[in-house]
Amino acid sequence: MNELRKIVVASGNKNKIREISEIFNGVEIVSMQELGFDGDIPETGETFKDNAYIKAKFIAERFNVYALADDSGLCVTALGGAPGVYSARFSGGGDKANRDLLLIRLEGAADRSAYFESAVCLCRPDGTAVFGEGRTHGKILYEETGENGFGYDCLFYSDDLEKSFGTATAEEKNGVSHRFRALSDLRRKL
Repeated sequence: MNELRKIVVASGNKNKIREISEIFNGVEIVSMQELGFDGDIPETGETFKDNAYIKAKFIAERFNVYALADDSGLCVTALGGAPGVYSARFSGGGDKANRDLLLIRLEGAADRSAYFESAVCLCRPDGTAVFGEGRTHGKILYEETGENGFGYDCLFYSDDLEKSFGTATAEEKNGVSHRFRALSDLRRKL
């Protein structure tokens, strides 16, 4: 961990970068756009871990830096783990369309249990990688609750917080989130 002073985040998602900065304190966090890369890195993996590695390795090799990538998503029991790695593109539309489709797919479902899963990968300039993984459990609500967070947060009732991520403060969510747990797991391994 001592050699880590600066990490480039292989993401264009400002919300993820903000969360990583808040959670991974003490290290300068730089977006890939700040290094001049504004393209998409294809997420062709079958797991969150695969996609995190693909993105981190791409940025680490391209810019000869320590690169951190996260891949995460919502896994719903009644949907066989979907939307999973396709969470961000579940509906083919944006966040609101994804939430609407999720509610439609869960109509009549008795089991609304779900979890957010995150895999993070820190890839060194030499290509070696360290991974962290985390989950946070809860259930899918019947309607959107709250306006905080992003993605599916306003539909996710957190077992830890006993409320929707959409009503949680950033500090509350960051204390129990899948990303926090994955980054904590990663930090323990460094």
